[in-house]
Amino acid sequence: MNARIGARRTAGGCAWLAFLPGAAFAEATDDIRDIRGPKAVSGPWVLAAALAAAIAVALCLYVVWRWRHRGIQRRTLTLSERTLQRLDGTRPLMRPDTARAFGIAASELLRDYIEKRFDVVATQRTTEEFLQALLQSPNEALSRHQLLLAEFLQQCDFVKFAGDSLAVTDMESLFQSARRFVLDTGETLVA
Repeated sequence: MNARIGARRTAGGCAWLAFLPGAAFAEATDDIRDIRGPKAVSGPWVLAAALAAAIAVALCLYVVWRWRHRGIQRRTLTLSERTLQRLDGTRPLMRPDTARAFGIAASELLRDYIEKRFDVVATQRTTEEFLQALLQSPNEALSRHQLLLAEFLQQCDFVKFAGDSLAVTDMESLFQSARRFVLDTGETLVA
C-alpha cells in the first residue's frame, strides 16, 4: 500500500509534464548541455558612452587650442582708432539720398570724440556755443583746429537742418577733414 501511495505521489508530481508537447518534454529530459555564457546586451549606455567620449575629445581639443593661443593678447583700441573705425562705418551713407543721415552721423561722431578726448562739452551745445567755448578754451590742440572744426560742423548743420543735399565729393571732403582731425589730435602710443 505504501508503494502504491508513493507511485501516485510521483505520478501526481509529474502530471503537469503531460501538458507539454512531446518534443519539449523529451528535450527537457535529454538536454545535459552546460549553461551558456552571458549575452551582450546593447542598451542606453552605448549612447551615453559615445556622448561622453565625444565630450572628452572636444574638451581635449579646447585645452590644446587654449594652450596654443595663451600668449596672444588682443590690444585694446585707442579712442582715436575706435573713432576712425566708426567714421569708416559712415561711408555707406555717403550718397546723395542719405546725405542728411551722413551729416548727422559724422557730426555726432566727431562731437563725441572731442568730448571724450579733450574733456569738453560738445554734444549738448549748438555749433555756435561750442565754437565760442573753443575760443575761450586753453586747449591748444583744439584751438589749432578751430577753423577746420567750424567748417566741418557748419557744413554738417547745413545738411542736417536746412535739408540740403550734398554731392558725393562734398561728403568725401567732410569725411577726409574729420579723419584728418582725428589723426592729428589722436593719442600717441607709448612703446
